[in-house]
Amino acid sequence: MSKMNLPNKLTVLRVILILPFIVCLLGGKAGWFGENQLLADLAALGIFIVASLTDLLDGKIARKYNLVTNFGKFMDPLADKLLVCAALVCLVDMGRIPAWAVIIIISREFIISGFRLIAADNGVVIAASYWGKFKTTFQMVMVCLMISGLSFKYAWVGVLTELVMWAAVALTVISLVDYLAKNKDVMKDTK
Repeated sequence: MSKMNLPNKLTVLRVILILPFIVCLLGGKAGWFGENQLLADLAALGIFIVASLTDLLDGKIARKYNLVTNFGKFMDPLADKLLVCAALVCLVDMGRIPAWAVIIIISREFIISGFRLIAADNGVVIAASYWGKFKTTFQMVMVCLMISGLSFKYAWVGVLTELVMWAAVALTVISLVDYLAKNKDVMKDTK
């Protein structure tokens, strides 16, 4: 068995960070940090940012040093989805994001994952699009703004958070439509 390379270790770290992230984020609501919700929010935000940076780093390192592996191809997008979906579900529980927005975002991820499975079964590799990258960026910024809890203290942050949420949801839908339109031939029954 070969040793795990650095990009894959970063991906595994991202998955491992999900548990302390959830503990910090929901622990504030549960009173595990006393009355200091801000401390819990900041700890969760720090963990989320570190986890998000591992996503940026693992891909760059893997491509630059030709360390792309099947494990990385499978686990990297899965780790991203687990991190973002965990954050969104927690934020719904905390009343910081409407459930309908999370349903749209998570539904898109399930649809695209299913689509990729069909494509892979047909021997087709589908690359990420710019719309998908914009979507991911806006979702990450949205989650950071919502975790920070600053929208409850400063009205302008609340307005910014709302605008970023709407942009993230719009980009989620646009990226889904773009993805399906560009790859519609994958769904054709070739058997």
